[in-house]
Amino acid sequence: MATANNTVHGRIEQARMELTSTQLAVGFALVAALGFALLFVQEPMLHDSMHNFRHAAGITCH
Repeated sequence: MATANNTVHGRIEQARMELTSTQLAVGFALVAALGFALLFVQEPMLHDSMHNFRHAAGITCH
C-alpha cells in the first residue's frame, strides 16, 4: 500500500520487522560481493561487460 508518508526510514523499519538476521546477512553479503566485483575486477572482457551493465542499470561511472 503506497501512502504519502512512505519514507526510506519507514521501509528500513519494516524490513527490520519482517526479515530475519540470516536474511539480512545474506543480503548484505550479496551487495558486498557485487560491489567488490564491480569495483575491482579489471580483466578487460569482464570489466567491459560490467561497465555496460552499470550503464544499462542507469549508473553513471564516468
